[in-house]
Amino acid sequence: MSSSRTPGPRRGVRGALLARLAAHLSVSPRTLARRFADRLGTSPGAWLLSQRVVRALLEETDLPVETIATRVGLTSAVNLRRRFRDQVGTTPGGYWRAFRVP
Repeated sequence: MSSSRTPGPRRGVRGALLARLAAHLSVSPRTLARRFADRLGTSPGAWLLSQRVVRALLEETDLPVETIATRVGLTSAVNLRRRFRDQVGTTPGGYWRAFRVP
């Protein structure tokens, strides 16, 4: 009999990643998730998904940064640019240009 609390494959991977990160920081996974949400206003899983969506939209579409920011639930393109630069090390425009064929 299967339990509804049994994580699926993707949730299991995210849970393992969260557990490793929490161990590295010497906190419990629950504490890390709570602090993450307090600081960023979202769960680690939701944040990771939004980062993947942003990258996919930048790589596969010609949408302006303002539109991408709105689609992923950020308040402004400035917010997206700042967060993206902090996380990826380049601006969304720089990232986008890296995936464009000349």
